[in-house]
Amino acid sequence: MKGSTMKTYKVLTINPGSTSTKIALFENETCLYSKNVAHDASELAKYNKISDQLPYRRNMILDLLEEADISLEDVDVFVGRGGGLLACQGGTYLVSDLMYEHARNMQNGVIHPASLGPQLAKDFADQYGKQAMVVNPPDVDELQDLARMTGIKGVNRIIHLHSLNLKETAIRHSKNVLHKKYEETNLIVCHIGGGISVSAHREGKMIDGFDIVMGEGPMAPTRCGSIAVADVLNYMKQNQYTVDDIKPLLTKSGGFVSHLGISDAKELTKRASEGDSYAKMVWNTMIYQIEKCIGSMAAVLHGKVDGILLGGGMVYSEDLVQQIRQTCSFIAPVFAYPGEFEMEAMAAGAIRVLNGEEKLKEYTGKLCWNGFEWDK
Repeated sequence: MKGSTMKTYKVLTINPGSTSTKIALFENETCLYSKNVAHDASELAKYNKISDQLPYRRNMILDLLEEADISLEDVDVFVGRGGGLLACQGGTYLVSDLMYEHARNMQNGVIHPASLGPQLAKDFADQYGKQAMVVNPPDVDELQDLARMTGIKGVNRIIHLHSLNLKETAIRHSKNVLHKKYEETNLIVCHIGGGISVSAHREGKMIDGFDIVMGEGPMAPTRCGSIAVADVLNYMKQNQYTVDDIKPLLTKSGGFVSHLGISDAKELTKRASEGDSYAKMVWNTMIYQIEKCIGSMAAVLHGKVDGILLGGGMVYSEDLVQQIRQTCSFIAPVFAYPGEFEMEAMAAGAIRVLNGEEKLKEYTGKLCWNGFEWDK
C-alpha cells in the first residue's frame, strides 16, 4: 500500500529431526537462506541422550552460518521446533526457563530430537539478547470434550498431530483462498507424509483428529494405524509378543514396512505401476483409510466444511490427490498443498507476534486438560 511502512524482521528457524537439522533465515516472509544437513548415524550414536546432542548441533549451525557469511547479531527472534512439552493450546509461545527444562527432560515422554528446538532457540537468543519462541508445537491439544472420552473409564484421548503444518496450511488457505481469518473458517486438514494426520478445525481450534503417536487413523509408511484391540491381543498371543515387542508398529515398523519392508511411497507406487498387486492394494488401502477419516471429520464439523486441505510429501502424488477428490469432493472442495510449510510456519508465527497480530503466549507447564470434572 502506497505510503505504508511495514517493519522488517529477521527470524532464524531451527528444526532438529531424527537424522538431520534444518535451518532457515527469513526476512519477514522471504527466505534468505536455508540448509538441511544430514547427520551421520555414527556421530549421533555417540550421545546417550538426545539433549546431549545440543552442543554438537549448535556448533554445526554456527559453522553453517559462518560459511554462508551470516551474522546472528541482527536476528530479531530465534524460533525452534517445539518438542518434549506438555499438552497446550495452539499459538506462539515464549521459550521460558520452564519450557527449556521441559524440552530438555522431554516432559511429555515422547523421545524425539524436536525437543532440541526450544533449547537451541533459547541458547542463541540468550547469547544475542533476543527472544526465543516456538510455534504450534506437536503437543497442541484443542480437542473438544466430546472427542476425549473413550469406552474405558479413566482412559481419555490426548492428541499428537503435525500441528505446525496443519495450522499453517489452514491459516494460509483461509487468508489466500477464502479471504477470511482462520478463526472464521471450518476446515478438514490433512498432513500426508511419513506420518498421516487428519484433523478438524472449527473457528481457529483443532477440535478433533487422529493421534499419530498412539496408533490412530490411517496406516502410513511406518505406522500401523487404527486396529481392533482384540486383533492386536490375538496377534500378541499368537506370536508370544510383549507390549514392547509390538510398540514399534505404532511409528516405526507398521504400514508399508510391515507389509513390504519399505517405507518409501515412491518405491511402493513404482511397484504398483509395474503390476505388483500387493503393493497396489497397500497403496489404495492407505488412501481408502484417509478418506474414511476425512468423512468422520466432516461429521465432527456437522457437514459445515469450507474446504479439505491436503499437505505433506505424498501429496505430490497425482493419483493420491485424484482418488481423494473423487471420494470426498461431495463434502467440500479438495485443495492440494504438496510438501510442508514447517520452516515458513515457524517464521510466520513469530512475525505475527512481532506485528501485533497475535499475542505471545506463556507456557505454564500445566496440562491444558487434566480430566473431566467428575474424575477430580
